[in-house]
Amino acid sequence: MPKTKSAYKRLRKSLKQKQRNRQYKSTLKTAIKKLCSLTDRTEAEQELRKTISLIDKLASKGIIHKNKASNKKSKLTRLVNSL
Repeated sequence: MPKTKSAYKRLRKSLKQKQRNRQYKSTLKTAIKKLCSLTDRTEAEQELRKTISLIDKLASKGIIHKNKASNKKSKLTRLVNSL
C-alpha cells in the first residue's frame, strides 16, 4: 500500500483509468465480433463505419496505439470487402 497521500491518490486514479480502459477495450472487442459475424454486405458496411469510428476514438484517447488502430481498420475493411 502507498505510504504518502499523493501516492495513494495516484493509486486511486490508476485503478479508475484501468477500469475505464478495460471497458473501452471490451466494447471494441464486442463491436469487432459483431462485425465478423455478419454475412450481408450492406449491414457489414454500416457496422464497419461504426467500428472504425470507435477505433479512431480509442486511438485518439490513447487507449490503443495509432498503428494498431490502423492495422485493425485495414483488416476489418478487407474482411468486409471479401463478402
